[in-house]
Amino acid sequence: MPSHGKKYRQSLEGIDLTQRFSVEDAVAKSLGASFARFDETVDVAIVLGVDPKYSDQMVRGAVSLPHGLGKTVRVAVFCKGDKQAEARDAGADVVGAEDLVARVKEGWLEFDAAVATPDVMALVGQIGRVLGPRGLMPNAKTGTVTFDVANAVRELKAGRVDFKVDKAGVLHSPLGKVSFGPEKICDNLKALLETVNRLKPSAAKGQYMLNMAISTTMGPGFKVDMGLVKKFIEG
Repeated sequence: MPSHGKKYRQSLEGIDLTQRFSVEDAVAKSLGASFARFDETVDVAIVLGVDPKYSDQMVRGAVSLPHGLGKTVRVAVFCKGDKQAEARDAGADVVGAEDLVARVKEGWLEFDAAVATPDVMALVGQIGRVLGPRGLMPNAKTGTVTFDVANAVRELKAGRVDFKVDKAGVLHSPLGKVSFGPEKICDNLKALLETVNRLKPSAAKGQYMLNMAISTTMGPGFKVDMGLVKKFIEG
């Protein structure tokens, strides 16, 4: 059985990981347990009461976090004509159509998010098997297939997060960096939870958010008392 390192074990001294905390306390304890020498990312994992194998219970969307993610997001835009200049002016890192598709086919993937105009989606479909598994495929549901490429690029650069529930019904999302502090992380989490709440499928019955845990890249996960989540969202 693999064991955790010394610093991880030290970060858990006096902490009961079976305990459930308010959202604010879970965030604070997660930040307090961070021990890595780099600025760790803070993440949330939410177990939803949905069955993603049914299309009418899929939860997928995007949210612009009020404080961003604290990292540089490289954006590629697939478009033609005047839209290319529009994308560049908005801050896109790479812009193209057939030429950009050819680069991706050759193995170039030095970008973190992709936007495409509807008229080039047939072209982008040629590299769907490359982009899809990496979460880079533009999608109309997340606002990355649009003629308003300038707005899409600016949102992605500012820290927009695309999320999608996995096969086990768990939604994972980054919330920012440890250096943000608890207040900014809580603001970002509240924005995410409000969006996830709005996207509750009508086919999902019973309790929607079942469990939640906050953690950093290297640190342990702190469980949230789900009975306090509604108050956090509305507060």
